[in-house]
Amino acid sequence: MPETVPARTLLSRVLGVIERGGNALPHPATLFALMALAVILVSALAAQFDLSVVHPGTKQAIEPVSLLSLTGLHRILTEMVTNFTSFAPLGTVLVAMLGIAVAEGSGLIGAALKLVVLSAPPRLLTMTIVFAGVMSNVGGEVGYVLLIPLASLMFLTVGRHPIAGLAAAFAGVSGGYSANLFLGTVDPLLAGLSEEAARIITPTYEVNPSANYYFMSVSTFLITALGTIVTERIVEPRLGAYTGEGQTDAHATTLTPAEKRGLAFALAAALLVSALLLWGTVPESGVLRDPQTGSLLRSPFMSGIVALIFFTGLVVGLAYGIGARTVRSDSDVVRAMGKAMETLGVYLVLVFFAAQFVAFFNWTNLGLIFAIKGAAALQASGLGTIPLIVAFIVVSATINLFMGSASAKWALMAPVFVPMFMLLGYSPEFTQTAYRIGDSTTNIISPMMTYFALIIAFMQRYQPAAGLGTLVATMLPYSVTFFIGWTLMLVLWILAGLPVGPGAGLYLQP
Repeated sequence: MPETVPARTLLSRVLGVIERGGNALPHPATLFALMALAVILVSALAAQFDLSVVHPGTKQAIEPVSLLSLTGLHRILTEMVTNFTSFAPLGTVLVAMLGIAVAEGSGLIGAALKLVVLSAPPRLLTMTIVFAGVMSNVGGEVGYVLLIPLASLMFLTVGRHPIAGLAAAFAGVSGGYSANLFLGTVDPLLAGLSEEAARIITPTYEVNPSANYYFMSVSTFLITALGTIVTERIVEPRLGAYTGEGQTDAHATTLTPAEKRGLAFALAAALLVSALLLWGTVPESGVLRDPQTGSLLRSPFMSGIVALIFFTGLVVGLAYGIGARTVRSDSDVVRAMGKAMETLGVYLVLVFFAAQFVAFFNWTNLGLIFAIKGAAALQASGLGTIPLIVAFIVVSATINLFMGSASAKWALMAPVFVPMFMLLGYSPEFTQTAYRIGDSTTNIISPMMTYFALIIAFMQRYQPAAGLGTLVATMLPYSVTFFIGWTLMLVLWILAGLPVGPGAGLYLQP
């Protein structure tokens, strides 16, 4: 296939400059190490000049904590290991990848991809991947470790650029993190934080996990449409034709008898697993529901979703391997798991330094100080509803560039912004909605997003020279488009006076 030279439009040239500038930065692991060092130095300066703030809700002084001290040194030394081992995405990635490795090593993923490509209309592939990315958030972080590499392979199978598939999936999973047609693990988590913050003003205030459901369900279709357009009109033309290693034959149009037999075995196993999950979740007394309340949102099913991915991948992958005769002993299974772990070596190095940086930033109180100062500036601005909310979205999106975890960030921001906005007459649910827009739209360009290093590792499978700049330049069109489109949708929502969720209006009831 001859290489297609992308048109050198103004946008293409700008993204090229961004890519070259980003790639000129040090290796991401080195960058995290340097930022961790910078936090230590900045914390010392902040403490030296007493850059403290007063929490507007609790009226308590928030003071910077210097790590350039004997106490700070002791904490760095004694908690370095736990910073790494307790870094949330680490266990999620490793455990999920072990199960997925069996499915991939047995040949299940390859055969399933071929089946999907042969049966699905090619014109709908991009839209399907973006939509699947958005919907994957119902299970927490599943999309990062499962759908993104799968989307790359799907694009490669039909002769399209695999990085375009990766970008489409990443845009749906991370850029559309808050949108969904179903409530997911993040909804009760954020609602609980918003409720605690609201009770600073109103001690009996309650925020339901479905507080943003109306707005976020409609957002699912918006993000799917925008993600599809950006992929096919901007990202894929810029990438051109893929000519790297691992290119597959787009004309493979048949499944072998062994593959068909393996898929039949895998389907039977998948149906069995699904039946067991339904048995454990559908009845009110299901064993996977919360034993005290019978709730499914706060249940072993939702908190154990990663373990379920592992067991599902293991069982279905083994079934395929037995049917297709690609797995003949336990050694084959162990080798497949080991091979998957080998590909994550660089990721482990990146995680180590990223975990130190995130921990240092939290210890120093710098994140909370920055948030309070930003909130004070908003309060003093005297802006109306729409300008104020748009400004808050900008602040949320900007802070998201420096703090990756949505829950950790909201745990710091909610006690500041929710009470402040309540005093201005806005409901906590409305504030949470605006926060989720800002948090989601810059996820895909933020090196602080906890899965950013993993996405770079996936990208390097197809473009070994890819770095931080490559990923940022690829995802920036999505980020800008999502930010503009999603913000305009919220503005229209405000003008129409629609509730953001069941019983959750835009303003506090008098």
